[in-house]
Amino acid sequence: MKISMVAFLVVTLLPFSAFSRDEGGLFVEPGLTYQVSESQIDYPAPLSSSKADNNGLGVMARLGFHISESFFLAADGRYSWLDFDDDDNNFKTDAVAYNLAPVLGLQMSEFGLRIWGSYILTGQMDLEENGGNDFMFSDASGYRIGAGFRLFSLSLNLEYEDLSYGTSEYTSSTGSIVGSSSNLNLDTESYILSVSFPLEL
Repeated sequence: MKISMVAFLVVTLLPFSAFSRDEGGLFVEPGLTYQVSESQIDYPAPLSSSKADNNGLGVMARLGFHISESFFLAADGRYSWLDFDDDDNNFKTDAVAYNLAPVLGLQMSEFGLRIWGSYILTGQMDLEENGGNDFMFSDASGYRIGAGFRLFSLSLNLEYEDLSYGTSEYTSSTGSIVGSSSNLNLDTESYILSVSFPLEL
């Protein structure tokens, strides 16, 4: 039973093999991610600046084209569900985040190795309200670099991401601070492990 299942997968995925010699074309690449992140936060008074962990699962999707199985260019979108944990200020909550970036990569079809870089154009992290405090960070910019190993239509990937958010907003149920705050900043460094499925169209 196991042998027949493996044979079925091989036959099914073989047309998308990383070792094919296609001249190029469109591809899509959905995937699942898990990120481990550390954020440096500058809060408005009376909270103090601190570091926070924000880890969690996400989804990714790329749409682009490749040239002679050697280079690829794509639009890359990410969406994540995170646990935001700031022990120093006893602030823990859930968060959602997204970002969008163009990505340029090199792939070595003989070995299945892929490397790439992305410039993040925009993004947002929205923290769920907790204890009357509600934070939103937007206008993200930064970069992401990564490497992966592709076999057939499956790729295992590891990436490093560095993000800064240009706009921030803090609202309080007490009404002490409402709207944008120039004293509120968030910078995030992440390691992202993912499994993706590059499929040629």
